[in-house]
Amino acid sequence: MRKLFICFVALSLVFCFAGPTFAAKGTVKIGVYLPMTGPVAAYGQMEWAGVQTANKIMPTVLGKKVELFLVDTKSDKIEAANAVDRLIKKNKVHAIIGEAISGNTLAGGPIADKAKIPMVSPTATNPLVTQNREYVFRVCFIDPFQGEMAAKYAAEKLGAKKAAILVDIAQDYCVGLANFFAKSFIKHGGKVVATAYCQTLDQDFTAQLSSIMAAKPDVLYMPNYYTEVALACKQAAELGLNVPVFTADGAQAPELITIGGKDVEGIIFTGHFAKEAAATELAKKYIDAYEKDTGKEASAFDALGADAYFVLMDAITRAKSVKGDKIRAALASTKNFKAVSGIINIGEDGNAIKSLVLLNVKDGQFRYLATLNP
Repeated sequence: MRKLFICFVALSLVFCFAGPTFAAKGTVKIGVYLPMTGPVAAYGQMEWAGVQTANKIMPTVLGKKVELFLVDTKSDKIEAANAVDRLIKKNKVHAIIGEAISGNTLAGGPIADKAKIPMVSPTATNPLVTQNREYVFRVCFIDPFQGEMAAKYAAEKLGAKKAAILVDIAQDYCVGLANFFAKSFIKHGGKVVATAYCQTLDQDFTAQLSSIMAAKPDVLYMPNYYTEVALACKQAAELGLNVPVFTADGAQAPELITIGGKDVEGIIFTGHFAKEAAATELAKKYIDAYEKDTGKEASAFDALGADAYFVLMDAITRAKSVKGDKIRAALASTKNFKAVSGIINIGEDGNAIKSLVLLNVKDGQFRYLATLNP
């Protein structure tokens, strides 16, 4: 009896200590690194809300619970790199969602790539994000397409012959997009008559806008983040610069309207998502769930956060594995995935081929104008 009792106690201890290990093996760990604080916190907060809603819709994969591990990058490149390192080494994640902006994804991507941990960015549009990165993917369009569509619309629909550009030189995304727009606008017969520069967190743009006014452009292109675009629009109105303003997906945050007010009325931008254009079954399901969960209207950055999650879950399902190389291969073969933001195709280069939407600000709201296909 004594030997039997000792065996029973020993077995009990084994199961007691082994329990958490077995439980851990029964979960799929997804790391999320986003700017929850700092200058571009609005993007991270929206994307995290979208990821959480997507997780509620699809809480399991391969019959296992999906665990989410969030790390705040504080809108900083070094913090972004540290976040990816932490998620891989400390949290032992199987895959990663993030980052929201290109510069931070460029900082975190190489670390995930070296560790062979698949990474899916919701909204990093700079082409360099996936270049020579076998394990880095995105569910958004890339800037050459976005810049081309903006330039084409400005030239053909607005009839612009002369463009001015105000660009944030502190952000890879902004610089790259400004260059793509300029090249395409010239290709469409236009001329860039002025290029002025600013930096993230700048408050005063009057000197740059004054030089732009002197060049007498037909359109002003500002491919910057929402705060700088809103402040520049307010100061442009004060100076009397009365030309159409075109911007990009980085402006599609409610803060643009909160900060800019009536001075961002009429601004046009290329974006990822418009609720009016959402047509897939997953989009309808997501929009209902998101708006019920948050009490807010579904918008671009939360929708793309959800798409990063859903595309990743689809890849893991098709891979029938949580091994990095298997997930990577499945992500690279994603075809005709009916996502929240539209149909997504991903190639071996990690880039998504998909449409974009044109929107403007009207009566203090983002309004859908058109869908443009690649």
